[in-house]
Amino acid sequence: MTRDRTEALRAAIVREADLPAALMEICGSHTMAISRLGLRSLLPDSIRLISGPGCPVCVTEISYIDHAVALSRRPGTIIATYGDLVRVPGSGSSLEKERASGADVRIVYSAMQALDMARDNPDRQVIFCGIGFETTTPATAVLIQTADEQSMDNLTVLCAHKRMKPAMKALLDAGTKIDGFLCPGHVSVITGMGLYEEICRDYPVACTVAGFEAEDILLGILSLMRSIRSGKNRVRNAYPRAVSREGNPKARGIVDEVFESCDAVWRGLGTISGSGMAVRDRYVGFDAVRKFDIRVEAGKDPAGCRCGEILRGLCEPAECPLFGGRCTPENPVGACMVSSEGTCAAWYTYGGRDGRG
Repeated sequence: MTRDRTEALRAAIVREADLPAALMEICGSHTMAISRLGLRSLLPDSIRLISGPGCPVCVTEISYIDHAVALSRRPGTIIATYGDLVRVPGSGSSLEKERASGADVRIVYSAMQALDMARDNPDRQVIFCGIGFETTTPATAVLIQTADEQSMDNLTVLCAHKRMKPAMKALLDAGTKIDGFLCPGHVSVITGMGLYEEICRDYPVACTVAGFEAEDILLGILSLMRSIRSGKNRVRNAYPRAVSREGNPKARGIVDEVFESCDAVWRGLGTISGSGMAVRDRYVGFDAVRKFDIRVEAGKDPAGCRCGEILRGLCEPAECPLFGGRCTPENPVGACMVSSEGTCAAWYTYGGRDGRG
């Protein structure tokens, strides 16, 4: 984006910012891009950007980590997982620590790699850690469908997929001060921008879908400010090159075939009704929770860690007593410092509020 274009967008935002506004991005890629690009420093003080529960690794509850750790200790087991999850601390261990102790924990870059592992290791059980929002859920659904078609009996999924809209509603119901949501581009490619119409109808909040370049995000902020200033709480699309109103119905159909909605626990937000995805009975043989009788106690967050409050937008990373001291990317205490999309990791890497505090 050219300097002239940046200045033009900044000036347009300033003209709309005569009233204070709290804007929450609910996408980890937005969180990292905003910090990396220094976008907060371009905004007037009346606009507050808040990072919400948009990092799938960060919102994965600690009991899920404990469950994965317990499964990794089973003889003849291979754990297949995306990279960020490996370092997330559980109550007493992590997949990284278990791997160092001899567990077979392997990092994958796509869900289908777990199928290859199961095929190459017929005498071992492969458990795929399925996490993420609507963006990654279709890939896990295809994995289960394909494993079923190929009669793979040594592949299961430990599922923690989550849905974005119930979390947005939970934040608003809890009274979190939010005037506008900067909605996730990746999720919206699947769901369509129609996902947010109910929120704008039922709550005094504006929603704009945005992409991930500097211009995309500034356009999204400008769109939100115009909606807020006009008093019209409606869904706008600042990412039309990738997002439509209807999204990807084929991908959603695959998800609906394999999964059904369930209540789910979110780190920091607690149990949110209908926010999770559970494997349907039709595919029960691929559900690691039901296939393996593993009992896990309720997880306990580390003392002093404020990840939960950060995910709810109630405090900033620098307000956590562990931030930058006991908790760093090299030695993370909380999940928000582990993930490449975590708020604490973004602040630590790029200098807090873009050097403004």
